[in-house]
Amino acid sequence: MKDRLGALKAVQSEEEHEDVAAAMEASQSQFMEEFFEQVEEIRGSIDLIASNVEEVKKKHSAILSNPVNDPKTKEELDELMAEIKKTANKVRGKLKLIENSIEHDESGGMTSADLRIRKTQQATLSRKFVEVMTDYNKTQTDYRERCKGRIQRQLDIAGKKVGDEDLEEMIESGNPGVFTQGIITDTQQAKQTLADIEARHNDIMRLETSIRELHDMFMDMAMLVESQGEMVDRIEYNVEHAKEFVDRAVADTKKAVQYQSKARRKKIFCLFVALVLLALLIVGIILYFVMNFAVMPHGLPQVNEGGNDSKNNNNESIINTSRYQSSVNKTLNKTPKN
Repeated sequence: MKDRLGALKAVQSEEEHEDVAAAMEASQSQFMEEFFEQVEEIRGSIDLIASNVEEVKKKHSAILSNPVNDPKTKEELDELMAEIKKTANKVRGKLKLIENSIEHDESGGMTSADLRIRKTQQATLSRKFVEVMTDYNKTQTDYRERCKGRIQRQLDIAGKKVGDEDLEEMIESGNPGVFTQGIITDTQQAKQTLADIEARHNDIMRLETSIRELHDMFMDMAMLVESQGEMVDRIEYNVEHAKEFVDRAVADTKKAVQYQSKARRKKIFCLFVALVLLALLIVGIILYFVMNFAVMPHGLPQVNEGGNDSKNNNNESIINTSRYQSSVNKTLNKTPKN
């Protein structure tokens, strides 16, 4: 009785252990599923930022190519920049949450494959995010230089010669009035020139504000990516080589399929030739037996009958010859002698 009770308890304990393990596995599976959903969401947000950056470039070109100030285009540009800033802050926050979760698990001694997957995904997304934001920062810097060049040309047209360092100081002052000092604005063209200078100066000031707002976030993510650079480079190396192996495997598979197809056609052709030869052989055998069985019953009797007829004819010929000789002898005997 005691042994049975102990066995039952052991079975019950094992079942409870299996239930707990299954529950933990299901929970971990659900956690990773939610993690990958979050990864896809972050990747989509980064792609949206990249798309908006391309639109910003188009707006910059449109503004600089327009000889007059276009408030609508500038408004659309401001909306794009605000959307980029909003989305970038969301992406940064989500990446930081993932980073904190990874650090928490590592501090607890966790070293599972799921943790390595999360670290890889977080590092890859961080690098992609920094690349997109670097492109955005370069776009803003390029636009600032183009606006600065536009101001330089307009000042030259207005007859005010300003060096590069002086122009930079005038821009950094934040006062658009410094550009109008010493310039006569009694003509419409001069007024338009000054208006364009002020517009480009305002664009530069907005750009610098935007750059400062994103600077801390950009530096934070750049430092994170730099610290993870070796791991990400190793990941990219493995991915590239894996792609090469896959491409090579696909090519080898195609060749194998072609060879298999050719071999199959050869087998079918050989089988067809063998069947044709076998059919011809069977037909030849059948014809041989048919002809032999058809000739033997009729041919042999005909030969025997022919032999009997020949013998009868010979006998009749001998009899007729004897009769003729006898008749001649009788005739000679009846003839009188002289």
